[in-house]
Amino acid sequence: MAEEKIIGSWFRYFPDHYLWSQLMSGEINLSPMGGTNFYEVDQIGKRLEGKVGDAEAWHEAWLWMADKTLELAEEEEKRGHLRTSASAYIRSAIYRYTCERFVHPDDPRKVQSYRDLLPHYEKGMKYLVSGFERVEVPYEDTTLSAYWLPPQSEDNTNPAVAFFDGLDGSKEFTVLWGGLSLIEKGIGVLCVDGPGQGETLRLKNIPSRHDYEVAGTAAFDFLEKKEEVDSSRIGVMAMSMGGYYAPRIAAFEHRYSACLTWGAHFDYHEVWVHRRKILETGGTISSSAMWQLPWVLGTPDMDSAMEKCKNYTLAGVAEKIKMPIMITHGQDDNIVPVDMAHRLYEACGSKEKGLKIFTVEDGGSQHCVIDNLSMASNWISDWWMDQFGTEDILN
Repeated sequence: MAEEKIIGSWFRYFPDHYLWSQLMSGEINLSPMGGTNFYEVDQIGKRLEGKVGDAEAWHEAWLWMADKTLELAEEEEKRGHLRTSASAYIRSAIYRYTCERFVHPDDPRKVQSYRDLLPHYEKGMKYLVSGFERVEVPYEDTTLSAYWLPPQSEDNTNPAVAFFDGLDGSKEFTVLWGGLSLIEKGIGVLCVDGPGQGETLRLKNIPSRHDYEVAGTAAFDFLEKKEEVDSSRIGVMAMSMGGYYAPRIAAFEHRYSACLTWGAHFDYHEVWVHRRKILETGGTISSSAMWQLPWVLGTPDMDSAMEKCKNYTLAGVAEKIKMPIMITHGQDDNIVPVDMAHRLYEACGSKEKGLKIFTVEDGGSQHCVIDNLSMASNWISDWWMDQFGTEDILN
């Protein structure tokens, strides 16, 4: 494998392996949100020394810490130390999710790992977040699994945001990435595993679809019926691959009042043409294993996935967006060129549109700003606060 050019100034735990470094950076950056603990992640990293690229070693190391942290959570709960216990339950769940990252979908450990983490994550969040609730969003003849986080506000009606994932994430991560910050600023959050995401993919076998406005409409309908939500102030956002999903929703579901992309896309097929070449030549500058895309799209192989992926374009779609939109991206994103954000901005039909390119000088510049998640989370929740005219809990 030729030496890879990895751009940007950021902490790479495994300097010669982009994907593993990206994942480690993301996990470390979840620490301020309570999703991980730097010491624990570092202990996992030490177990992986000399094993970089070994998928089974990755699984065993993260599973080891998931089990260890779960034991701590259960012990502290018995002692009545509920806050300490809750934090450990959440960390254990995140480690358990991460352990299955390179486990193939045909391996029963993948689904079982996710099934096992759900009760622990939900128990921890219910202890820590007032009103945290697991919900099912009606969708066609089934449901989309989601979490509802009510705003920490005394108002009777509040704005809300439907928050979708990306190619690799789940609602367990979006709660931490942005949900906790938004509720502190008077905004409710519905963290949804849409088609091809998290629980909806793993336990319900519902793949992704290019016409994501169907899922977006389902989420809006759910939020609109909540008495505590102001239906005139419901926004939509999504992360990573969701940089395609959110604008697509905004283009066709005009009841949403605003849209934000946490990482942008314009032509998803184009991105994967490049990624496929990298993966097939043994490169590591990607967001996932080769089999991830066919699994998410519900296709039998990579060729059919690439064919389906051709529909995932915002050309001829972005022009239909009329609501205010904010497009964010990392200047040094190694897997989705920053050009995608500029192309989306130029094509977007909204009169109120913004483009925020995060740089090293801002404090983070990688894919979805995983090199400084807390900074990006605060910036994004502040944008929503300004958009909706709410105040944070310190006011």
